[in-house]
Amino acid sequence: MKKSFLVIIIIMVGHMGHACPACEEQQSGFFRGITHGSGPDSRWDYLIVAAMATIVAATLFFSVKWLIRPGENSRHHIKRFILNEE
Repeated sequence: MKKSFLVIIIIMVGHMGHACPACEEQQSGFFRGITHGSGPDSRWDYLIVAAMATIVAATLFFSVKWLIRPGENSRHHIKRFILNEE
């Protein structure tokens, strides 16, 4: 069971990296042969994707950072009021 699941995952990941011939003709430059569908229509599309990737990366960074070290040291913080309620 475990071995067949691993083989299926490997096949799926290997197949995701190749676009079909029809989509390959529609792509331009950097994305040719990688993704399906039509390519970016203008340079604004690259700018939008770059901005969204930056926002996602910053959100991930700060989420992990504040999850590991929350930094609330005050004795009157709301979490202390809730957790120490006896």
